[in-house]
Amino acid sequence: MYSVIIVPPACARPDGQIRIGTGERLAFGREGADGGLTIAHEGVPRIAGEITAHRNFWLLSNLSEDQTYVVENPEGAGEHIKVAPGRVDAPVPFEFARVVLPAAGDLLTFDVWAPRHVFRSTLRAGLSGALTAPAFTLDRTKRYFAVLAALCEPRLRGEPHAPLPAVEQLVERLRPVWPTVSRSSVYWNIDYLALKLRLRSAPDTAEPGQRVNGKKETLVSLALRFDLVREDDLIVLTAPASEVCG
Repeated sequence: MYSVIIVPPACARPDGQIRIGTGERLAFGREGADGGLTIAHEGVPRIAGEITAHRNFWLLSNLSEDQTYVVENPEGAGEHIKVAPGRVDAPVPFEFARVVLPAAGDLLTFDVWAPRHVFRSTLRAGLSGALTAPAFTLDRTKRYFAVLAALCEPRLRGEPHAPLPAVEQLVERLRPVWPTVSRSSVYWNIDYLALKLRLRSAPDTAEPGQRVNGKKETLVSLALRFDLVREDDLIVLTAPASEVCG
């Protein structure tokens, strides 16, 4: 059974995809071998690397002499791994991944899917003893969560390196669901989130604008790293939010 699907650059049809099963290997490069993936660009090595399928994940070998490859998680809002030149069989855990190859000033990409990921139930019904304290306590019905969602939105929309919205942009984005929103209320909710998520404050010597920008960056980094805000949560930006949490 096929466990990994490779989607070549500019592939628009399923019949253009390449499927390999556990233990099978696929070479890629400027001069792909029979059955391999050919990436026709003068900046790509003749044999650039190799993909090996292994059940519900895959391995990447970087066979270039001097270029680091990056494997991005398109659903992870910036989550990625780096595979150094000469590294063999680096495990890639992402269900959906994008391989980025630097090539003579260009960044070339192709996708790799590992759709056989398996999950078990996380319910603890029937277990005795005290409940585990939650790592983060966020109420998705509160306006502070809408502020956090608006902060994370650009990177959740598939732009992992997008600049964070300014407070003025947050006000405009939140106005349809929060008609009385203001700059001060957005600032208040950002400060509240930093307190609620136990973020360390920026140095008092920093300028106020720098403190706010640093706080926003830290909030978004934490929220996306631990999936506190997912793309599905952006629904709060189109539905009424409840009163600001005090």
